[in-house]
Amino acid sequence: MNVLFVCTGNTCRSPMAEALLQQKTNIKVKSAGLFTVDGLPASQGTKQALESVDISHHHQSKQVTEALVDWADLILTMTMRHKETLISTYPQLFDKAYTLKEYVLLDGKSTWEQLTKAYRRLEEKRLTVQHEKNHPLTEQQMRAFLREEQDEIDRLERELPNYDIEDPFGADHATYLATLKEIEVYVDKLIDKVNKRTNE
Repeated sequence: MNVLFVCTGNTCRSPMAEALLQQKTNIKVKSAGLFTVDGLPASQGTKQALESVDISHHHQSKQVTEALVDWADLILTMTMRHKETLISTYPQLFDKAYTLKEYVLLDGKSTWEQLTKAYRRLEEKRLTVQHEKNHPLTEQQMRAFLREEQDEIDRLERELPNYDIEDPFGADHATYLATLKEIEVYVDKLIDKVNKRTNE
């Protein structure tokens, strides 16, 4: 299995998750950022938090690319906003992109199933429109055409629990450590879930 963790800048949360999963398993793992440039080091707070639990991770940021999302069997974001941005850019990901928390908890399972269907309807309608129209719609026209489906997605997402892991960027050492510990809880649950599926 290939796992891709995604956050905003790929200097704090997703490198933490990548480093933890790398240390604990042999699962192939990478991380990337939606709004970053290639080659930035992990933030000082991230380095110190990882060092405090004896993890040495020589990280360089990567921007999310089509090649990376195609490589991944599972994409785990740090927030719902990250997931929404990914799916709007790469609509084919709706069935393999989740937030880390929702993937391992899925306590809103029936809502999540409805949401997956709503994303599928949205994408099918978008593809139909693109195929049938002689000229491409502007982004504003497309948004208006898909308003009903988007409203349904927004309603369902409001019903889901808070699946976000907050960004510690610029905060103190204690905040970075708390973020690392929070991510570790869900990385451990991820490992359990993957192991159960492998053994089924």
